[in-house]
Amino acid sequence: MKTRIRKQTRSRTATGAGGDERGPVRTARRSAGGGRVPAADRGRGASRRARERYGSRVGRPGFVWAVPATVFFGLFAITPLIMVAALSFTSWSGLGPPRFVGVDNWTRVFADPVMIDSVWLSLLVTFLGVAIQTPLSVLLGVWAAGHQRNRAVLSAIYFVPLLLSTTAVSVLWRAVLDPNFGVPSRAAWLFGDGNLFGTQAGAIGVLAFVSTWQFTPFHTLIHQGAARAVPRVLYEAAEIDGAGRVRQFFHITLPQLRNSVITSTILMVVGGLTTFETVLILTQGGPGTDTTITAFYMYQKAFKGFDFGAGAAVALVLVVAATLVSLIVVRVSGYDRMRSDMEGVS
Repeated sequence: MKTRIRKQTRSRTATGAGGDERGPVRTARRSAGGGRVPAADRGRGASRRARERYGSRVGRPGFVWAVPATVFFGLFAITPLIMVAALSFTSWSGLGPPRFVGVDNWTRVFADPVMIDSVWLSLLVTFLGVAIQTPLSVLLGVWAAGHQRNRAVLSAIYFVPLLLSTTAVSVLWRAVLDPNFGVPSRAAWLFGDGNLFGTQAGAIGVLAFVSTWQFTPFHTLIHQGAARAVPRVLYEAAEIDGAGRVRQFFHITLPQLRNSVITSTILMVVGGLTTFETVLILTQGGPGTDTTITAFYMYQKAFKGFDFGAGAAVALVLVVAATLVSLIVVRVSGYDRMRSDMEGVS
């Protein structure tokens, strides 16, 4: 009897109560592993064990989950794009059946110097939007993520332009910047003759300013959420090392905002290349054709000239240009290689 008790005592000492590895054995393993297992490793280990136990029920969702979005995208994106591509090879005024003309529309479109200039103007307006809105939205987003006094009230006021439609914003600034009755007519010392829409540089500057005023709050909101997700322990460690706010911003905040900056930039590119209402209301493509961007040129061809075949060809050019620019941004920035440590974990 005493021999049996001694054996049970030795067994419990080695493996712990309940038969699992505890006591000295587990302590030795913890010492060898350097302490507790990181949370990310525990999460991946738990996910791997769950997949081994439950099979395909745990992990990434199956293709069935993507069917509704795929059907919606196919009906409202792919199908209209195919129809526009087919229309670009026809001649149609909006009445009667379309008539097939081959590549005649494409030849006429690319032979028009206004079309070529419109592509470069679209790229210029897009570049100005990215160059101006990105630093402003990053700085404002980091500030709005803090705990300053009255921050919530000021942020709410600043986000008001985001609630307005592009048409309302354009009408507002058209009245404010009117050369006869607006602010420029009463501030000749700043605006000269007051006609900001009379030169190409002035008109493009107005387009860039109005777009910045309206859409910077949206991108600020993106960066605000990303800045709030930065671990506080990073700033505490930097303060211990003697880093000031400027060094913390450039060495901690900006690197942590990399993914949000890339996402914001892609949205700016797509939005800039498809700008239409602002040009229609503020400049109407003028003076002359100095602000006729590709989207407005498509509108002129299709809905003012009733040449829907040529308008469809211009629309396809715009789609290709926006896709190429977005792909370049994705590849250069490394957006396609973004991964999450918790990807696929349920």
